[in-house]
Amino acid sequence: MTEADPTMPEHSHPDRAALDRLALDAAIAQAEKSRDEGGIPIGAALVTPDGVVVAAGHNMRVQAGDPTAHGEMSCIRAAGRRRDWHTLTMATTLSPCAMCAGAVVLHRIPRVVIGESRTFQGREDWLRDAGIEVVVVDDAGCVAMMERFIAEHPELWKEDIGVPGQ
Repeated sequence: MTEADPTMPEHSHPDRAALDRLALDAAIAQAEKSRDEGGIPIGAALVTPDGVVVAAGHNMRVQAGDPTAHGEMSCIRAAGRRRDWHTLTMATTLSPCAMCAGAVVLHRIPRVVIGESRTFQGREDWLRDAGIEVVVVDDAGCVAMMERFIAEHPELWKEDIGVPGQ
């Protein structure tokens, strides 16, 4: 990666944009993996400032029968014990729910790149209130993947996000 241009805002620097794309692409690959396994197509990845993917995970709630196995939680579990959380960027294909946003805050992950928040508005407010940089990419592929899943599996989607009944 090249040296940062001090005249450009950090969030718009080309290197930052490339890092965000790399991280989001890793998360999208995980979402596709979950979809292909019959699960909910949500993925996440953790990357270092120099672009190394240190962990990735996908929603395993259906596959594992575990209501806490969201994409971000699976990614954090895959990362194991670390001391560098404060240097990492988390990318997730969908706006993180309260549980996942809380885990990001707990681990002091300073940046979260979100593929989309149209189909579900998670707790981005909590992240921002905790001083975490939130970047919503509004990726058309992420939106299309979730819209298709929700249309094809509304009962599973409602179960995943805690909508009562039906």
